[in-house]
Amino acid sequence: MPLFKRRTVGKPGEWFYCLEHKKVEEGPDCPGKDRMGPYASRQDATRAMETARERNEEWETDPRWHDNPSPGPDA
Repeated sequence: MPLFKRRTVGKPGEWFYCLEHKKVEEGPDCPGKDRMGPYASRQDATRAMETARERNEEWETDPRWHDNPSPGPDA
């Protein structure tokens, strides 16, 4: 059993979305590997997964990342 609890990094008033518990937390309650954030507001943290999906979609459709189009099934 450890003598000291490892502190998580963050400031009060910052909001995080915990990927393990699927909930919004004020301050970093869970380890960094299990959370997204920090976010400026609870509402922003609530939208964390939606924001991530939107950003992934933008990245996947960004022509700068697809210089060489992959050949289609008929190629």
